Amino acid sequence: MTEETAPTNTTNTARVFGCGCAALLAVLVGVVLVVVVLLASGSSGSTDFPRVAPEEMASRAFQRSQEAYDVVGFKRRVEPGVEHVGVSTENTLDSGFCYDGGPFGMDDKTVDGAYSMSHSWALDHVPASQAVPGLRRLHRHLKDNGWKVTSYREGAKGKDWDLFVQRNDGTERMSFTWAPDTEYFTGGAAMPCAYDPAWKDGDPGPAGDDQMPPVLGQRD
Repeated sequence: MTEETAPTNTTNTARVFGCGCAALLAVLVGVVLVVVVLLASGSSGSTDFPRVAPEEMASRAFQRSQEAYDVVGFKRRVEPGVEHVGVSTENTLDSGFCYDGGPFGMDDKTVDGAYSMSHSWALDHVPASQAVPGLRRLHRHLKDNGWKVTSYREGAKGKDWDLFVQRNDGTERMSFTWAPDTEYFTGGAAMPCAYDPAWKDGDPGPAGDDQMPPVLGQRD
């Protein structure tokens, strides 16, 4: 007698395999749709900025810098302006454009009437005896007051010291750097984007690019 091999139910196997592929495809499609929805929803509020006058945002940015300046322990008065960027003292305000990433964050379009205000300051001739304890004190102060430290580096063997912080989901940021070889200390505060209530169609942008800061370090 010859052995007989049991027949394979190819019909049922194909049916099961086909159903499995269909189910897997449905799951994959569902995952893709979820990702698309999350990307779109994550970018949908990207231009939902508050309406704040540039003068107010400039004042807020300057006050952030003034607070940090005081915590580090600086006493020098810094007049508005800068003579030589990266070398001399600095006390300036700057207004930049805000951008719309679109539904999926892939676009790069400027938002009409929106601006982002920032303040930059710098001091020359800052010795280690002042910069090192000042930066460490500022690091602790900002952490204790709700700022998230995104980077903090205590330079070794002549390397720069850096401190970067943010809050409000990263829309408000501050940065500080001290270079021991040049004894140059820089700081800056960037504010969230806002709409200028006085902006009109056709106005050149960004709004607030004519703001002038007060004297940094001035005592009443």
